[in-house]
Amino acid sequence: MPTLRTSSELLVQIEQALHAQGYATCIPEELYAPIHYTLELGGKRVRPLLCLLSAQLFSADIRPALPMAVALEVFHNFTLLHDDLMDRSPLRRGQPTVYRKWDENTAVLSGDVMSIEAYRALEGIASAELLYRVFPIFNQMAVDICRGQQYDMLFECREDVSTDEYLEMIRLKTAVLLGASMRLGALASGASAEDAERLDEVGQKLGLAFQIQDDYLDVYGDEATFGKPIGGDIMNAKKTLMLLYTREQLEARDLVELDRLMTLGQEHRRERIQGVTALYDKAGTPVYARAQITRLTQEALGILGALSLEPERTAPLVELFDSLASRMS
Repeated sequence: MPTLRTSSELLVQIEQALHAQGYATCIPEELYAPIHYTLELGGKRVRPLLCLLSAQLFSADIRPALPMAVALEVFHNFTLLHDDLMDRSPLRRGQPTVYRKWDENTAVLSGDVMSIEAYRALEGIASAELLYRVFPIFNQMAVDICRGQQYDMLFECREDVSTDEYLEMIRLKTAVLLGASMRLGALASGASAEDAERLDEVGQKLGLAFQIQDDYLDVYGDEATFGKPIGGDIMNAKKTLMLLYTREQLEARDLVELDRLMTLGQEHRRERIQGVTALYDKAGTPVYARAQITRLTQEALGILGALSLEPERTAPLVELFDSLASRMS
């Protein structure tokens, strides 16, 4: 069997492919500089990496999947650019967000162009037949992400959001992109439609697990490892799985206390975070969250194992899953 590339080697190819798009030199500079800036902020490149690792499951030649890997990463970063504007987030990966560094109009227009550039990257797909199969999947993914964002915005105005509604929202907003990344990579290497769909399931389950993991770590993680202050979701009153599950489990008296704590201002940050965390503990929420993460991860690995691929082929993908999951420990 040909030697398979490691994640580190694939990341080098991803960065080279992104750089080759030439956004740094496109004009007008005022339109493209924010795009270049956004991509240069870095990140784990999980989505293009999943795409190439999935392609590698079926062929050692991952070149046909590179246009998709670029398109997925550019589209993902476009969503972050617009999300930051809608959420009024001042920082992204420790640096000023585009609307803060430039202005709101620039963030809107550069984001619009970035979404189009994602589609332009797909022009690099050499096979017309493959391109015909890719477009419906990419289009549905794009629509689903927007649907998820809309649900997220609607939930801000509701106090009766259920855990099931939340899980469907994060599936649309976050998980479908990971699923599509794996599905498209597999198709690029000639996988059957059935195998590609199964990998889509793997990606979606992992996407759900990672989002629940983020919700968990925001409360119970180590600040130095997590990379941002613990308790941010509690202070921002975000409707995470942690909060919604707790609301479903607590008795009326404890719900009154939870509501009181959630009204405390920044000057009572310590009391608010500690008090809400204690109610999470009382409701059994951390145990529930960890169980969901384990279940989803095991289900994803089970689907991957059922594809009857050589362990040597799946090893780099399993290694990536393990590295992402290691934040829990």
